Amino acid sequence: MSQFNQQDNLLGQSNRFLEVLEHVSQVAQLNKPVLIIGERGTGKELIAARLHYLSQRWDQNYIKLNCAALNENLLESELFGHESGAFTGAGKRHEGRFERADGGTLFLDELANTSGLIQEKLLRVIEYGEFERVGGKSTVKVNTRLICATNEDLPYLAEIGEFRSDLLDRLAFDVITLPPLRERQEDILMLAEHFAINMARDLEWELFSGFTRTAQQQLLDYAWPGNIRELKNVVERSVYRSANPHVPVHNIVLDPFESPFRPKRRVKTHDRKSTEEANVAESASHTAEAPASVTAVATFPCDLKALSNEYEIKLINDALKFSQYNQRRTADALGLTYHQLRGYLKKYNLLETNSKESEAS
Repeated sequence: MSQFNQQDNLLGQSNRFLEVLEHVSQVAQLNKPVLIIGERGTGKELIAARLHYLSQRWDQNYIKLNCAALNENLLESELFGHESGAFTGAGKRHEGRFERADGGTLFLDELANTSGLIQEKLLRVIEYGEFERVGGKSTVKVNTRLICATNEDLPYLAEIGEFRSDLLDRLAFDVITLPPLRERQEDILMLAEHFAINMARDLEWELFSGFTRTAQQQLLDYAWPGNIRELKNVVERSVYRSANPHVPVHNIVLDPFESPFRPKRRVKTHDRKSTEEANVAESASHTAEAPASVTAVATFPCDLKALSNEYEIKLINDALKFSQYNQRRTADALGLTYHQLRGYLKKYNLLETNSKESEAS
């Protein structure tokens, strides 16, 4: 357990945080898959480690892998291994992460980034505890507990066909959802002091003199979109810039880019960012005009659902055209995530049309 204790920065006293720790303690004892969901920087990897080291597998291997860091082929090989000669450069047999975690725990981060092929093989491992290495024919048996994490809405992705529903059912034996830091107000100053003391130690200061009341209020008022990871960076930056261990930190440096000399963004005809801003403005313009245009053509009684669908299709097509049929820019222009836009395109059968228009442009 010593390795876990040294790395455990799970600090907090808020009720929401303590409820999560209680949940973790309960499910840790089971040999079942667990899904961890939370915004970036909320501590998903720390929770996964806690699940392993509080389990009966604590003295076995704990293996981690970020699924977003590899393409499909490399991810498949890294997870399930490969046989000698399976592909160019595969000079000898390679044991994948599932084999190396046999008897212990495998933590997969950024699960939503996996392809259908990977998801299918993950489902088989969870159901039967077996798989084949890439390029192999023999079955490999493992007893590996799987813990997965994501910051995406997996039920929604399953609903629109971007994630396997049967795999989600298997993974979601239990789901631990981490609260964002803005919902843990009681923990902000405790965590800030913890990070500040560690930074003072790294700077070889003889003491840390704390934060002024103004600095404390600034920490409490900020929304922390990057959560605990962002808080750590902000506190460490503010401490070292204060440069005096005998004076409380007064200036909280939230944005390291803030400067009167920061270069201004140039506006170019083909600049991507200016194009995205134009798309957003155009989208907002269409949205503002919606009530008038709908009112002008509507006669009562009417089919509200049909009219709404017709308007959504028009708005999406307009956004696609203004974004030069780039789906990510279109999603930004409409205030949607990429996966949400894909859901709308599938709903209205616009994927094939978008593909043809994209090729033509």
